[in-house]
Amino acid sequence: MENISGKTNDGVLTLYFKGRIDSSNAAAAEAEVNALREENKGCAVVIDCEELEYISSAGLRIVLRVRKDCPELKIVNVSSEVYDILDMTGFTEMIEVQKAFRRLSVDGCEVIGQGANGMVYRIDRDTIVKVYRNPDALPDIKRERELARRAFVLGIPTAIPYDVVRVGEGYGSVFELLNAKSFAKLIQAEPEKLDEVVRMSVDLLKKIHSTHVGESDMPDMKKVALDWADFLMPYLPADIFKKLVKLISEVPDTDTMMHGDYHFKNIMLQNGEALLIDMDTLCTGDPVFEFGSVYNAYVGFASIDHTVVEKFIGLPFETTSRIWELTVRYYFDGADEKHLELIKKKAMIIGFTRIMRRRIRRGGFDTEEGRAEIENCKKMLCELIPQVDTLCL
Repeated sequence: MENISGKTNDGVLTLYFKGRIDSSNAAAAEAEVNALREENKGCAVVIDCEELEYISSAGLRIVLRVRKDCPELKIVNVSSEVYDILDMTGFTEMIEVQKAFRRLSVDGCEVIGQGANGMVYRIDRDTIVKVYRNPDALPDIKRERELARRAFVLGIPTAIPYDVVRVGEGYGSVFELLNAKSFAKLIQAEPEKLDEVVRMSVDLLKKIHSTHVGESDMPDMKKVALDWADFLMPYLPADIFKKLVKLISEVPDTDTMMHGDYHFKNIMLQNGEALLIDMDTLCTGDPVFEFGSVYNAYVGFASIDHTVVEKFIGLPFETTSRIWELTVRYYFDGADEKHLELIKKKAMIIGFTRIMRRRIRRGGFDTEEGRAEIENCKKMLCELIPQVDTLCL
Protein backbone atom coordinates (compact mmCIF):
# COMPACT_ATOMS: atom_id res chain seq x y z
CA MET A 1 0.00 0.00 0.00
CA GLU A 2 1.38 3.41 -0.93
CA ASN A 3 0.51 4.98 2.46
CA ILE A 4 2.40 2.38 4.52
CA SER A 5 5.83 0.84 4.12
CA GLY A 6 8.35 -0.68 6.50
CA LYS A 7 12.03 -1.34 7.05
CA THR A 8 13.81 -3.39 9.70
CA ASN A 9 17.22 -2.53 11.14
CA ASP A 10 18.92 -3.86 14.28
CA GLY A 11 15.73 -5.31 15.72
CA VAL A 12 13.64 -2.20 15.07
CA LEU A 13 10.74 -2.14 12.60
CA THR A 14 10.18 1.37 11.25
CA LEU A 15 6.71 1.90 9.82
CA TYR A 16 6.55 4.80 7.37
CA PHE A 17 3.17 6.59 7.29
CA LYS A 18 2.72 8.69 4.15
CA GLY A 19 0.22 11.07 2.60
CA ARG A 20 -3.21 11.06 4.25
CA ILE A 21 -4.55 8.30 6.46
CA ASP A 22 -8.27 8.67 7.14
CA SER A 23 -11.49 6.66 7.06
CA SER A 24 -11.19 6.09 3.32
CA ASN A 25 -7.97 4.05 3.58
CA ALA A 26 -7.53 3.24 7.28
CA ALA A 27 -8.60 -0.41 6.90
CA ALA A 28 -6.08 -1.05 4.14
CA ALA A 29 -3.40 0.85 6.08
CA GLU A 30 -3.97 -1.24 9.20
CA ALA A 31 -3.86 -4.47 7.19
CA GLU A 32 -0.45 -3.46 5.82
CA VAL A 33 0.78 -2.50 9.30
CA ASN A 34 -0.33 -5.87 10.68
CA ALA A 35 1.32 -7.75 7.81
CA LEU A 36 4.64 -5.94 8.37
CA ARG A 37 4.51 -6.62 12.11
CA GLU A 38 3.71 -10.29 11.48
CA GLU A 39 6.78 -10.54 9.22
CA ASN A 40 8.94 -8.92 11.91
CA LYS A 41 7.73 -10.47 15.13
CA GLY A 42 9.65 -9.46 18.21
CA CYS A 43 10.92 -6.18 16.75
CA ALA A 44 10.48 -2.87 18.52
CA VAL A 45 8.32 -0.48 16.50
CA VAL A 46 8.86 3.13 15.46
CA ILE A 47 6.39 5.08 13.33
CA ASP A 48 8.09 7.58 10.99
CA CYS A 49 5.77 10.41 9.91
CA GLU A 50 8.16 12.48 7.81
CA GLU A 51 5.90 12.13 4.74
CA LEU A 52 2.58 12.04 6.60
CA GLU A 53 0.37 15.01 5.72
CA TYR A 54 -2.72 14.23 7.77
CA ILE A 55 -4.10 11.55 10.08
CA SER A 56 -7.73 11.26 11.18
CA SER A 57 -9.25 9.54 14.18
CA ALA A 58 -9.46 6.34 12.12
CA GLY A 59 -5.70 6.49 11.56
CA LEU A 60 -5.04 7.29 15.22
CA ARG A 61 -6.89 4.13 16.24
CA ILE A 62 -4.32 2.16 14.23
CA VAL A 63 -1.57 3.77 16.30
CA LEU A 64 -3.39 2.96 19.53
CA ARG A 65 -3.71 -0.71 18.59
CA VAL A 66 -0.01 -0.89 17.74
CA ARG A 67 0.84 0.72 21.09
CA LYS A 68 -1.26 -1.85 22.92
CA ASP A 69 1.20 -4.54 21.80
CA CYS A 70 4.25 -2.23 21.83
CA PRO A 71 4.24 -0.03 24.96
CA GLU A 72 7.59 1.50 23.97
CA LEU A 73 6.25 2.73 20.61
CA LYS A 74 7.77 6.01 19.38
CA ILE A 75 6.50 8.38 16.69
CA VAL A 76 9.25 10.40 14.98
CA ASN A 77 9.74 13.04 12.27
CA VAL A 78 6.34 14.57 12.92
CA SER A 79 5.41 17.76 11.07
CA SER A 80 3.96 20.69 13.00
CA GLU A 81 0.52 20.05 11.48
CA VAL A 82 0.45 16.36 12.47
CA TYR A 83 1.98 17.17 15.85
CA ASP A 84 -0.94 19.53 16.56
CA ILE A 85 -3.36 16.67 15.87
CA LEU A 86 -1.45 14.30 18.16
CA ASP A 87 -1.20 16.94 20.86
CA MET A 88 -4.87 17.92 20.69
CA THR A 89 -5.97 14.29 20.97
CA GLY A 90 -3.67 13.53 23.90
CA PHE A 91 -1.26 11.26 22.03
CA THR A 92 1.75 13.32 23.07
CA GLU A 93 0.95 12.45 26.70
CA MET A 94 0.73 8.71 26.00
CA ILE A 95 3.47 8.16 23.41
CA GLU A 96 6.93 9.61 22.84
CA VAL A 97 6.46 11.97 19.88
CA GLN A 98 9.45 13.66 18.22
CA LYS A 99 8.94 16.60 15.90
CA ALA A 100 10.62 16.58 12.51
CA PHE A 101 13.81 18.59 12.15
CA ARG A 102 13.69 21.41 9.67
CA ARG A 103 15.96 20.93 6.66
CA LEU A 104 18.88 23.21 5.92
CA SER A 105 21.22 23.35 2.93
CA VAL A 106 24.88 24.35 3.22
CA ASP A 107 25.46 24.43 -0.54
CA GLY A 108 27.65 27.41 -1.35
CA CYS A 109 28.07 28.36 2.32
CA GLU A 110 31.43 29.48 3.69
CA VAL A 111 33.33 26.98 5.85
CA ILE A 112 34.39 28.88 8.97
CA GLY A 113 35.56 26.04 11.19
CA GLN A 114 36.22 22.35 11.30
CA GLY A 115 37.20 19.67 13.75
CA ALA A 116 37.38 15.94 14.17
CA ASN A 117 33.61 15.52 14.29
CA GLY A 118 32.20 18.09 11.90
CA MET A 119 32.33 21.17 9.70
CA VAL A 120 31.05 24.62 10.65
CA TYR A 121 29.35 26.74 7.98
CA ARG A 122 28.08 30.31 7.96
CA ILE A 123 24.48 30.29 6.77
CA ASP A 124 23.90 34.04 6.89
CA ARG A 125 25.05 37.15 8.72
CA ASP A 126 23.60 35.95 12.03
CA THR A 127 23.73 32.17 11.86
CA ILE A 128 26.21 29.31 11.69
CA VAL A 129 25.60 25.56 11.62
CA LYS A 130 27.88 22.72 12.65
CA VAL A 131 27.28 19.69 10.43
CA TYR A 132 28.35 16.39 11.99
CA ARG A 133 30.24 13.77 10.04
CA ASN A 134 28.43 10.94 11.82
CA PRO A 135 25.00 10.50 10.16
CA ASP A 136 23.59 9.21 13.48
CA ALA A 137 24.84 12.19 15.44
CA LEU A 138 21.84 13.00 17.65
CA PRO A 139 23.51 11.62 20.82
CA ASP A 140 26.68 13.58 19.92
CA ILE A 141 24.63 16.75 19.44
CA LYS A 142 22.93 16.30 22.80
CA ARG A 143 26.29 15.74 24.48
CA GLU A 144 27.93 18.77 22.84
CA ARG A 145 25.01 20.97 23.84
CA GLU A 146 25.39 19.82 27.43
CA LEU A 147 29.16 20.39 27.35
CA ALA A 148 28.71 23.89 25.89
CA ARG A 149 26.08 24.70 28.51
CA ARG A 150 28.35 23.47 31.30
CA ALA A 151 31.30 25.51 30.02
CA PHE A 152 29.10 28.59 29.68
CA VAL A 153 27.89 28.24 33.27
CA LEU A 154 31.52 27.98 34.39
CA GLY A 155 32.27 31.29 32.69
CA ILE A 156 33.79 30.13 29.38
CA PRO A 157 32.53 32.30 26.51
CA THR A 158 30.94 29.98 23.98
CA ALA A 159 27.96 29.73 21.67
CA ILE A 160 25.19 27.34 22.74
CA PRO A 161 23.15 25.72 19.93
CA TYR A 162 19.48 26.69 19.84
CA ASP A 163 18.21 24.33 17.14
CA VAL A 164 18.88 20.94 15.54
CA VAL A 165 18.39 20.56 11.78
CA ARG A 166 18.72 17.96 9.06
CA VAL A 167 21.49 18.66 6.54
CA GLY A 168 21.42 16.15 3.70
CA GLU A 169 21.35 12.72 5.34
CA GLY A 170 22.92 14.00 8.55
CA TYR A 171 22.29 16.45 11.36
CA GLY A 172 23.52 19.88 12.35
CA SER A 173 23.44 22.24 15.33
CA VAL A 174 22.49 25.87 14.68
CA PHE A 175 24.10 28.77 16.57
CA GLU A 176 23.55 32.50 16.54
CA LEU A 177 26.86 34.26 15.92
CA LEU A 178 26.12 37.78 14.76
CA ASN A 179 28.96 39.10 12.58
CA ALA A 180 31.39 36.69 14.22
CA LYS A 181 34.63 35.91 12.40
CA SER A 182 37.15 33.16 13.14
CA PHE A 183 40.64 34.13 14.23
CA ALA A 184 41.92 32.44 11.08
CA LYS A 185 39.78 34.78 8.95
CA LEU A 186 40.97 37.77 10.97
CA ILE A 187 44.60 36.97 10.19
CA GLN A 188 43.85 36.28 6.53
CA ALA A 189 42.34 39.76 6.27
CA GLU A 190 44.81 41.62 8.53
CA PRO A 191 48.06 39.66 8.96
CA GLU A 192 49.65 42.60 10.76
CA LYS A 193 47.36 41.86 13.73
CA LEU A 194 48.92 38.43 14.36
CA ASP A 195 50.52 39.41 17.66
CA GLU A 196 47.32 40.97 19.00
CA VAL A 197 45.17 38.00 17.98
CA VAL A 198 47.57 35.45 19.48
CA ARG A 199 47.47 37.36 22.77
CA MET A 200 43.66 37.18 22.75
CA SER A 201 43.88 33.46 22.03
CA VAL A 202 46.28 32.94 24.93
CA ASP A 203 44.08 34.94 27.32
CA LEU A 204 41.14 32.68 26.48
CA LEU A 205 43.27 29.55 26.76
CA LYS A 206 44.43 30.62 30.23
CA LYS A 207 40.83 31.22 31.24
CA ILE A 208 39.93 27.69 30.15
CA HIS A 209 42.88 26.20 32.02
CA SER A 210 42.02 28.11 35.20
CA THR A 211 38.58 26.49 35.23
CA HIS A 212 38.04 23.34 37.30
CA VAL A 213 35.04 21.19 36.45
CA GLY A 214 34.88 18.87 39.46
CA GLU A 215 33.22 15.51 38.87
CA SER A 216 32.52 15.21 35.18
CA ASP A 217 31.90 12.80 32.34
CA MET A 218 34.40 14.71 30.19
CA PRO A 219 37.21 12.50 28.86
CA ASP A 220 40.36 12.38 31.00
CA MET A 221 43.12 13.18 28.52
CA LYS A 222 45.77 11.44 30.59
CA LYS A 223 43.93 8.14 30.10
CA VAL A 224 43.45 8.90 26.42
CA ALA A 225 47.15 9.71 25.97
CA LEU A 226 48.13 6.50 27.75
CA ASP A 227 46.01 4.59 25.26
CA TRP A 228 47.88 6.35 22.43
CA ALA A 229 51.21 5.36 23.96
CA ASP A 230 50.18 1.75 24.66
CA PHE A 231 49.18 1.36 21.03
CA LEU A 232 52.72 2.25 19.93
CA MET A 233 54.46 -0.54 21.87
CA PRO A 234 55.17 -2.68 18.73
CA TYR A 235 56.42 0.32 16.76
CA LEU A 236 58.91 2.03 19.11
CA PRO A 237 62.23 0.87 20.59
CA ALA A 238 61.57 -0.77 23.96
CA ASP A 239 63.43 1.86 26.00
CA ILE A 240 61.67 4.74 24.23
CA PHE A 241 58.26 3.14 24.65
CA LYS A 242 58.86 2.41 28.32
CA LYS A 243 59.93 5.98 29.07
CA LEU A 244 57.01 7.42 27.05
CA VAL A 245 54.51 5.48 29.16
CA LYS A 246 56.34 6.49 32.35
CA LEU A 247 56.32 10.18 31.38
CA ILE A 248 52.58 10.20 30.67
CA SER A 249 51.75 8.10 33.74
CA GLU A 250 53.54 10.60 35.98
CA VAL A 251 51.61 13.62 34.71
CA PRO A 252 49.52 14.86 37.67
CA ASP A 253 45.81 14.06 37.64
CA THR A 254 43.68 17.21 37.48
CA ASP A 255 40.13 18.33 36.75
CA THR A 256 41.40 21.32 34.76
CA MET A 257 39.21 22.05 31.75
CA MET A 258 40.72 21.77 28.28
CA HIS A 259 39.16 22.49 24.92
CA GLY A 260 40.89 19.58 23.21
CA ASP A 261 40.97 21.05 19.69
CA TYR A 262 42.16 24.59 20.26
CA HIS A 263 43.14 26.49 17.12
CA PHE A 264 42.26 29.63 15.18
CA LYS A 265 39.33 28.08 13.31
CA ASN A 266 37.60 27.22 16.58
CA ILE A 267 37.99 30.67 18.13
CA MET A 268 35.61 33.39 17.00
CA LEU A 269 35.61 37.15 17.55
CA GLN A 270 32.19 38.63 18.21
CA ASN A 271 31.72 42.21 19.38
CA GLY A 272 35.34 42.33 20.54
CA GLU A 273 35.03 39.12 22.59
CA ALA A 274 36.83 35.85 21.84
CA LEU A 275 34.57 32.83 22.16
CA LEU A 276 34.85 29.11 21.48
CA ILE A 277 32.97 26.86 19.11
CA ASP A 278 33.18 23.10 18.50
CA MET A 279 32.75 22.15 22.15
CA ASP A 280 32.36 18.40 21.67
CA THR A 281 36.10 17.97 22.36
CA LEU A 282 35.96 19.40 25.89
CA CYS A 283 38.00 17.28 28.29
CA THR A 284 40.03 17.48 31.48
CA GLY A 285 43.71 17.10 32.20
CA ASP A 286 47.07 18.77 32.56
CA PRO A 287 47.68 21.60 30.04
CA VAL A 288 50.55 19.62 28.45
CA PHE A 289 47.91 17.58 26.64
CA GLU A 290 46.27 20.76 25.32
CA PHE A 291 49.63 22.04 24.10
CA GLY A 292 50.23 18.76 22.31
CA SER A 293 46.96 19.32 20.43
CA VAL A 294 47.80 22.96 19.72
CA TYR A 295 51.21 21.96 18.35
CA ASN A 296 49.61 19.41 16.05
CA ALA A 297 47.05 21.89 14.72
CA TYR A 298 49.65 24.51 13.81
CA VAL A 299 52.76 22.44 13.04
CA GLY A 300 52.65 18.71 13.77
CA PHE A 301 50.10 17.51 11.23
CA ALA A 302 51.92 19.55 8.58
CA SER A 303 55.47 18.58 9.57
CA ILE A 304 55.90 16.44 6.42
CA ASP A 305 53.57 18.28 4.03
CA HIS A 306 53.36 21.99 4.88
CA THR A 307 50.30 22.47 2.66
CA VAL A 308 48.20 20.43 5.11
CA VAL A 309 47.89 23.30 7.55
CA GLU A 310 46.98 25.81 4.84
CA LYS A 311 44.16 23.54 3.66
CA PHE A 312 42.98 23.07 7.24
CA ILE A 313 43.36 26.50 8.85
CA GLY A 314 43.70 28.65 5.75
CA LEU A 315 47.04 30.16 6.73
CA PRO A 316 50.53 29.33 5.43
CA PHE A 317 52.81 27.07 7.43
CA GLU A 318 55.16 29.94 8.20
CA THR A 319 52.28 31.84 9.83
CA THR A 320 50.93 28.90 11.83
CA SER A 321 54.45 28.06 13.01
CA ARG A 322 54.71 31.64 14.23
CA ILE A 323 51.34 31.31 15.99
CA TRP A 324 52.66 28.23 17.79
CA GLU A 325 55.85 29.99 18.87
CA LEU A 326 53.99 33.06 20.12
CA THR A 327 51.34 30.98 21.89
CA VAL A 328 53.99 29.26 24.00
CA ARG A 329 55.89 32.50 24.63
CA TYR A 330 52.83 34.52 25.74
CA TYR A 331 51.27 31.71 27.78
CA PHE A 332 54.52 31.22 29.71
CA ASP A 333 55.32 34.91 29.87
CA GLY A 334 58.64 35.50 31.64
CA ALA A 335 60.10 32.05 31.02
CA ASP A 336 63.62 32.03 29.63
CA GLU A 337 64.45 30.62 26.21
CA LYS A 338 65.77 27.35 27.58
CA HIS A 339 62.54 26.71 29.49
CA LEU A 340 60.41 27.65 26.48
CA GLU A 341 62.27 25.17 24.29
CA LEU A 342 61.75 22.45 26.89
CA ILE A 343 58.01 23.21 27.03
CA LYS A 344 57.78 22.88 23.25
CA LYS A 345 59.59 19.55 23.33
CA LYS A 346 57.12 18.20 25.91
CA ALA A 347 54.16 19.29 23.79
CA MET A 348 55.77 17.72 20.73
CA ILE A 349 56.11 14.37 22.52
CA ILE A 350 52.35 14.33 23.12
CA GLY A 351 51.70 15.59 19.61
CA PHE A 352 53.82 13.04 17.76
CA THR A 353 52.50 10.21 19.95
CA ARG A 354 49.00 11.08 18.78
CA ILE A 355 49.95 11.55 15.13
CA MET A 356 51.87 8.28 14.92
CA ARG A 357 49.07 6.25 16.43
CA ARG A 358 46.48 8.03 14.26
CA ARG A 359 48.42 7.45 11.05
CA ILE A 360 49.04 3.76 11.78
CA ARG A 361 45.37 3.18 12.58
CA ARG A 362 44.39 4.81 9.28
CA GLY A 363 46.50 2.45 7.19
CA GLY A 364 49.62 4.58 7.09
CA PHE A 365 51.92 1.68 6.29
CA ASP A 366 50.02 1.16 3.02
CA THR A 367 51.20 4.40 1.39
CA GLU A 368 54.54 6.09 0.84
CA GLU A 369 53.23 9.30 2.42
CA GLY A 370 51.94 7.39 5.43
CA ARG A 371 55.18 5.51 5.95
CA ALA A 372 57.12 8.76 5.78
CA GLU A 373 54.92 10.37 8.42
CA ILE A 374 55.13 7.34 10.72
CA GLU A 375 58.92 7.25 10.36
CA ASN A 376 59.13 10.98 11.08
CA CYS A 377 57.04 10.58 14.26
CA LYS A 378 59.22 7.68 15.40
CA LYS A 379 62.38 9.70 14.71
CA MET A 380 61.09 12.72 16.62
CA LEU A 381 59.96 10.64 19.60
CA CYS A 382 63.32 8.89 19.74
CA GLU A 383 65.06 12.28 19.73
CA LEU A 384 62.77 14.10 22.15
CA ILE A 385 61.95 11.55 24.84
CA PRO A 386 65.56 11.15 26.11
CA GLN A 387 65.75 14.94 26.51
CA VAL A 388 63.02 15.27 29.15
CA ASP A 389 62.56 13.86 32.65
CA THR A 390 58.96 14.98 33.14
CA LEU A 391 56.08 16.28 31.01
CA CYS A 392 55.04 18.81 33.63
CA LEU A 393 55.13 22.29 32.15
